[in-house]
Amino acid sequence: MPDPQPSPTFTTPPTFTNRLAAEASPYLLQHAHNPVDWWPWSEEAFAEARRRDVPIFLSIGYSTCYWCHVMERESFENETIAKQMNELFVCIKVDREERPDVDELYMAATVMMTGHGGWPMTVFLEPKSLRPFYCGTYFPAETRPEYGRHSLPQVLDAMSMAWRTQREGVIEQAGQMADSVAEHAAAISAAKPLGQSQVTDAASGLLRMFDRARGGFGNAPKFPQVVFLEFLLDVRQLAADDSTGDAIDEAVKRTLTAMMIGGIFDQVGGGFHRYSVDATWTVPHFEKMLYDNAQLAAIYARAARFYGDSEFERTSRRTLDYVLREMTDSSTGMFCSAQDAEVDHREGLNYLWTPAEIRAVLGDPSGDENWTTTPNNADLAIRAYGLDKGTNFQDPHHKEEPPRNVPRLSDRADRLAAEFGLPPGAFIDKLARINERLYEARSGRKQPHLDDKAITAWNGLMIGAFALAGRVLEEPRYVAAAARCADAVMTTMWQEGRLMRTTRRGVMKACAVLEDHACLMHGLFQLHRAESEMGDGNDGQRIGQAAKVLQQVERDFMDASGTLYDTREGAPDLFIRARNSHDGAMPCGASVMLHNWLDLHEITGEAKYLQAAFKALPPMSAAIADSPIGSVNATRALLRMLAGCEDAAGALSKVGGSDSRGVEGRAAVASPRSAAEVDPVEIYAGVDRIEIGPDHPAQLTLVVKIAPGWHIAAAEAAQTGELQLSAFRVYVIGGTGIAAYADYPAPTEFAAMGGPEISVYEGTFELTVALEDTGETWTGRPLIAVAYQACNEGECLLPTTVELDIAIDRATRTP
Repeated sequence: MPDPQPSPTFTTPPTFTNRLAAEASPYLLQHAHNPVDWWPWSEEAFAEARRRDVPIFLSIGYSTCYWCHVMERESFENETIAKQMNELFVCIKVDREERPDVDELYMAATVMMTGHGGWPMTVFLEPKSLRPFYCGTYFPAETRPEYGRHSLPQVLDAMSMAWRTQREGVIEQAGQMADSVAEHAAAISAAKPLGQSQVTDAASGLLRMFDRARGGFGNAPKFPQVVFLEFLLDVRQLAADDSTGDAIDEAVKRTLTAMMIGGIFDQVGGGFHRYSVDATWTVPHFEKMLYDNAQLAAIYARAARFYGDSEFERTSRRTLDYVLREMTDSSTGMFCSAQDAEVDHREGLNYLWTPAEIRAVLGDPSGDENWTTTPNNADLAIRAYGLDKGTNFQDPHHKEEPPRNVPRLSDRADRLAAEFGLPPGAFIDKLARINERLYEARSGRKQPHLDDKAITAWNGLMIGAFALAGRVLEEPRYVAAAARCADAVMTTMWQEGRLMRTTRRGVMKACAVLEDHACLMHGLFQLHRAESEMGDGNDGQRIGQAAKVLQQVERDFMDASGTLYDTREGAPDLFIRARNSHDGAMPCGASVMLHNWLDLHEITGEAKYLQAAFKALPPMSAAIADSPIGSVNATRALLRMLAGCEDAAGALSKVGGSDSRGVEGRAAVASPRSAAEVDPVEIYAGVDRIEIGPDHPAQLTLVVKIAPGWHIAAAEAAQTGELQLSAFRVYVIGGTGIAAYADYPAPTEFAAMGGPEISVYEGTFELTVALEDTGETWTGRPLIAVAYQACNEGECLLPTTVELDIAIDRATRTP
């Protein structure tokens, strides 16, 4: 295996050591020799800022973040800029992976203020309350007007001047920003009724979002979005009719195939990179994260069993074997967090190849009698991995570097074999031997930095992945890896009766948050199933361990109403107590807990666990009802409840005090349909990203195509008699600060089911939508939504809301 770099390296000998040298986080240690007088996130740092009466300069990132490295090299290693920072601020550095609770609050503020987020995150705090008054991400050392970016020195001067000369306004703005963050991250909305319609809407919405040509959901950059695939597979198994099942099969299989043959999968060494920067899954962002590989290994194993697909199985195995080889602490069995995207300041350098390099490696059989004709192996690798078609990667930050190739396949290996005149098994075996030699050669290169801290939540996901794959692929060594890690976590990750978030080289940091407890429980349940089925003699042990974790959840993260919070109550260093129902790169802690209670009910048969899941659902119901896809893992739990509990539909329809007519009083004439059939309306937009600001409105054109024989109620549709139809509307959901105004077309008249005429749209039409900044503080993640209800001569479908895949950016503000 290659020799990773588990400790920070320095381009020049360090001449200064700051307080971060005493920390355990690899990210903080990377900055321990900056001339910036960094403090860790601590009461001591806050007290120093209050004593000096200066704002706090907060920088948040993580050790494998490319742009974090860039900002450090440009600014934090610059003695002139460091002196300016030290004189004007108390400077605090936070590892977002160590303190996700801190990161979540200030990321919410950053997105609200700038319209986008990312790392490194740069936030200026009022020192008394720790509320943010100005936010941004990467700031260059020098002004870059072509990108609309002020330099860090300019921003530092402006923020310090504002603090000294406009103190009252700064504090007022910090209060307003904190209120907006609280509304976004902590507000509890009134409960809304739930039912099958949310499941249908989520499934049909994902099938509309599905990229039929290239797999995945949405446009570039392409993320794995495993929570979508897990949901679709559950719908496929629990609730789909034949036509819906066919549509789901296409989406799941095409997406999994596209990722496993693309450059996002490390074809030589196994494992997945973070995401693809293009729409074809070819060029990745090269960092490798444990949580991605855990979720992907699990979904490939599950799909391999469900579809009987040997290539999905091979991908799952190669991913898990990569984790065992490169991401496992040999002394504890726990799993490391991530591998860096860069080597020697070059993105992906370790993973790139030229034809000459391939020939140099494969052209020497090294006395191996089983190594067949040498040129054929090199030619096969060059052709199979696409190097014969020209280069596909140019370092965007170092144009002087020669272009190279990210290896990728043009098709599944079992189908690609025919192009080389080989049976599938022979071709796959030959490719495996080629990969062994390429990997051996690659291991001699300088390796990317390894973030070797263990994070409880991510380890929980990986425990679950090894256990599930070991069970469904009948591989005992995977179950053994899961068990070893689980035992290590349950033995070492407790301090004074509390679960801890991270550990590195025996040093534990930060108390665990909700997602740590939830993901660890998930892993323990998967391990229980694997050990029980494979006869490892540990029946009951894992359930007892999970019960210990559950006690912590109920004591520290759940109130009497069943509301789940991400953090403990009364944390002095958090200006609000956040609660999150949105699923991103990882499912949120609250949604994982819903599944945990359902798992406990299935395993033990005890009704109290099912009751706990039903109790925790109403506080999340508004998020599910408003955005079933945004809260897709909770929607998946809703599906499990509906499929597994006889009286679930009746109970859920009464959430929020509604009657049996369901969400928003939908009429009884509306008929639920399958996800595949519920799509007689297609909506297309001419753009995938727009920017607006206070003096910068925007407009776009939507094309609406309605299938023959169908119509939708027009914008001014009448509500007559027993027929209540939802009018066609374009509006903004998921946030505030933006208003949408549509120029609706003239309707036609239609006699609905022999009744009175109503106004409808038929066929294909276009409409113009104008978007304006209302002047309010932006909250949440605003999305353009289109609501409609489709009918034909004999029936009407349930009202549908489509969230358009259009990114909305706020025009850059000056400091």
